[in-house]
Order: sequence, then structure tokens, then C-alpha cells
Amino acid sequence: MKVVVTGGAGFIGSAVCRHLVKDKACEVLNLDKLTYAGVPESLKEIEDSPLYRFEKADVCDKTAVAAIFADYQPDAVMHLAAESHVDRSIDGPATFIETNIVGTYTMLECARDYWNGLSEGKKERFRFHHISTDEVYGSLGDDGLFEETTPYDPRSPYSASKASSDHLVKAWFHTYGLPVVITNCSNNYGPYHFPEKLIPLVILNALDEKPLPIYGKGDNIRDWLYVEDHAKALVAVVASGELGETYNVGGRNERTNLEVVETICSILDELRPRTEGSYKDLITFVADRPGHDARYAIDATKLETELGWKAQENFDTGIRRTIQWYLDNDWWWRPIREGRYSGERLGKA
Repeated sequence: MKVVVTGGAGFIGSAVCRHLVKDKACEVLNLDKLTYAGVPESLKEIEDSPLYRFEKADVCDKTAVAAIFADYQPDAVMHLAAESHVDRSIDGPATFIETNIVGTYTMLECARDYWNGLSEGKKERFRFHHISTDEVYGSLGDDGLFEETTPYDPRSPYSASKASSDHLVKAWFHTYGLPVVITNCSNNYGPYHFPEKLIPLVILNALDEKPLPIYGKGDNIRDWLYVEDHAKALVAVVASGELGETYNVGGRNERTNLEVVETICSILDELRPRTEGSYKDLITFVADRPGHDARYAIDATKLETELGWKAQENFDTGIRRTIQWYLDNDWWWRPIREGRYSGERLGKA
């Protein structure tokens, strides 16, 4: 299978590229604009593989995208390119509208033009897989889980832009017959995670003896999914998912933000103790994020029963693996912390 992965230099996209090349022996073209969060070094394991190719391009550039389709002749597209940080969407929503909505529209139109020109056999095999987020569903109360039929109720510029892109993908299926599948995932974590997000930010701030910021009381709940488990789910969906369907991907690992941070501190106390005291002494409660959703939790039953996927890592094993990776790979994250993002607060509106 020949796959175009958009956003393949990002956190989840790079995990998908590595899985496709290393474990599935697929040919992969990574289409990435290389914004601040695009890190080519995340593809170091596969960059010399004859199965891997990189093209620097913007998903909003129809001419460039169409040329890639015509030249590469993919069997599938896995569309992950997106602005993804809620805090940044609060500070500057325009980029999220452009990339997540206009970029998805451009990808759909280029894919449709390409698909219409394929032979019948190739037409039947082609898939457009749109990767989205559980944040489109809004906020849960104390009970319940997000299901594929949960009504959309986005609360941030980021989630609203992703909700819009989901609707576009569904419309291109129903209106034009484009063979699409959609996935909505819970919060990812793991190696190569850009250090603006909670888990890598806390790990690296702790190592630098900086405050560990927690929004509000730290009682917001997220369902955590190890990124390599997510990559395997995505490949299962693009290979075997039913056309026009949505599949929710979750780890069944709900934790409050405070529990996440305290777990990281406890593991670091064991693996790299401070000279004096615990890393928990660095925890600092800060003003909450505007519009902060209370709880996310995914029901992944459909994916598990229909396609046979199941998360291999629980939060306790995955967070330990993640922390150890950051301890062992400062060659990857230190240039980012020193040159692109040093951990400053974003999204205060």
C-alpha cells in the first residue's frame, strides 16, 4: 500500500509513518509544511528507508497537493495535518481556521479529482482517512462516554475547526461518494511529543527545576492514549474500516490533570531524584484556561469489536515508558526547548 500521510512530521503523524514503514512495509510519502511543531528528527528511524519519502508542502496549496497526488499515485491518504493546541487556538484562531478547515477542504478536493481519474479497481481500493479529536464532542459530566453518535458541541476555536473539518469529510462522502473514514481520538502521549502539551511540558519543566503549572484545581479529566497504540488503530481503520463510518479511539485511562502531574513527579523521584525534596514541590496552580472542558472519555467498543484493535499500554506502563524516553533522548527535545518553545504560558486570552 502507498500512503500519503499529511502532517507526518508531527507527534501522531510521525508515529503513523514509523509504524507504516517499520511494521507494515508500506510506502509512505510524508507531506508536511514543517510549522513550529513539525520535527523532521522524529522520523530519524526511517528517513533512510527506500519506503519513505518527504515532501515539504502546505495542505492549503492546491497546486502542490494535486501535483503530489499525480506523481505519487497513492492508495490511501491519512490526513493528520492540523493545528492542534487549544491554548494556541485561543491566542490566534485564524491559523486553525486556515489549516484545519481550508486545508481539509483542499485535501478533499485534490483527493476527489485524483480518485475520479482512477481505474475502477484502484477506485475501489482508495481511502481518505481523516484523523480528528474527541474534543469535537464538547464536555462530559461525571458520567458517560463519547460514542460515535454523540452530538457535536465544540467549545474552543481548535475543537470548532476540527468539528468543521469532520463535517466536510462526511459531506464529501455523501455528496460525491469519496471513500472516507473518520477517527476521533482521546488525548495522546508518548515519545516525540512536542513540549507545549501537558505531559512533555511537565516532564521537561521538572528536569529544568521550573514550576509545573496546573490549570484551575487540576480536576479536569482526560482519557489518555499511548501514541503507538493510536498509530496501530489508525492503520487498522484505513485498511479495514467501513466507508463513511466514524471510529472513536481511546485508551480507557481516565485521569485528572493533577493525577497525571503527580504520577510524573513520583516516577521522576524514582528515576532521577532531585537533590532535595520531591518534584511535587514544583507543582503550581495557575488561572484556568478559558472554556476548559471538564471531562473527556472515549467509548472505543466499535473499534475494538469490529476491527479487533485494543490498546496495549495502560496509563501506568505508558507514562513510565514516556518519561524514560525523555530522559534518554535529550538530543531530540533540548533544541526545541532552547530554540522554539521554552515552556511559557499560552492561551490566557
